[in-house]
Amino acid sequence: MKLRTFLTRTLCVLTITSNAYATTYNLPQTKGDRVVAISPTDIVTITSDHDQTLLDIARRFNIGQTEIVTLNTGLDRWLIKTGTVVRLPNRRILPDSPHVGITLNIAEYRMYYYPADQPGTVRSYSHGVGRQDWQTPLGRTTVAKKVKDPAWHPPESIRREHAANGDFLPETVLPGIHNPLGAYALYLNLPGDYRIHGTDIDKIFGIGMQITHGCVRMYPEDIEALYKSVPIGTPVYIVKQPIKVGWLNNTLYIEAHPDLEGEEKTQDQRYAAALALIEKANNGVVPDFDQVALAQAIKDLDGTPVALYEGLAPEQEELQDVAPEIKPVVKQSATKTKAPKAASSKKSVQTSAATTKKSAAVKKAEPVVASKAKAKVKEAGVASKPAPAVKKQVNTNATPKPSSSTGGYYHGT
Repeated sequence: MKLRTFLTRTLCVLTITSNAYATTYNLPQTKGDRVVAISPTDIVTITSDHDQTLLDIARRFNIGQTEIVTLNTGLDRWLIKTGTVVRLPNRRILPDSPHVGITLNIAEYRMYYYPADQPGTVRSYSHGVGRQDWQTPLGRTTVAKKVKDPAWHPPESIRREHAANGDFLPETVLPGIHNPLGAYALYLNLPGDYRIHGTDIDKIFGIGMQITHGCVRMYPEDIEALYKSVPIGTPVYIVKQPIKVGWLNNTLYIEAHPDLEGEEKTQDQRYAAALALIEKANNGVVPDFDQVALAQAIKDLDGTPVALYEGLAPEQEELQDVAPEIKPVVKQSATKTKAPKAASSKKSVQTSAATTKKSAAVKKAEPVVASKAKAKVKEAGVASKPAPAVKKQVNTNATPKPSSSTGGYYHGT
């Protein structure tokens, strides 16, 4: 498949290496930053050079069906004509989980793999997850074993379900192109034979959807690459984070995805969840962020990270002694001058002057957009709400615990 790549400012180079179609990102250099990108541009698009489906493009660029359809709501997924411009994802906020092993964020149908032999990078793959009645369990586990060309032994409950639809499954489905497990499987250390596996040829476009019986389903080329790279014992964190917040270069971003089937939330519920994450990311303080941008993000739910707030740089935080909380600042001059040391008799006068200047600078730094946002926020679909009281900061490296909402572990593919 040949596609002409069009970018708004520069050429986007997707990392397609020996790891099949994995998108490989460099981790941010600043400790604590969690936003990664494949291009410095805000928007990445391609222009199709022949008639095809949106799902063909999704597979080419390692994108699931839900994600590419959400990014291109005005296009027909079954017919992308020659010359059609299709939007692709660019920035991503890494899930709030340890940057080791594998993280499966089932809320965005996406995996993040931190290879031990390539520190400073993360590989991202699209995948399918469990249906509402066969939810993928949450928590920390490990890769228990790896099997090439696995046979599938469907449980009796799944055989009955298929039989009701006229599809009679045998007790054992042998390896082959119609085996739902595909050619490779990573078995997880969970009760019920949960796996990360490939797919059969009949369901290849179900990647990036909520369609499985609890397992995690991947494109054939992706599971092959993962199988060859991931050692037994690798930690696996299964999380559900439809809204993510993270820093990059002193700017706070938010990313919101559609709710899973059966877990739909109201705008007020999304706003409350987002506010809690913003507070957590900003050391327990809710800053004067852009509420219009937040309202639009939780309305669009297209998975695009949106900038909310520009914080103080570390050296500026040290000087900030007149404001009770962190305040946004405008861009500062690249050069700084230091005042000469004053005699002791003039110390009180200079201190007063310095304090006055700092107070004025802080007041000037407050963004105009935040004040305007409160007047316009209803237009974006969310009522303006006061910031809650300061709370203690939550440990962002806490290990997720198994969910009690899954109704117990049970395997399906």
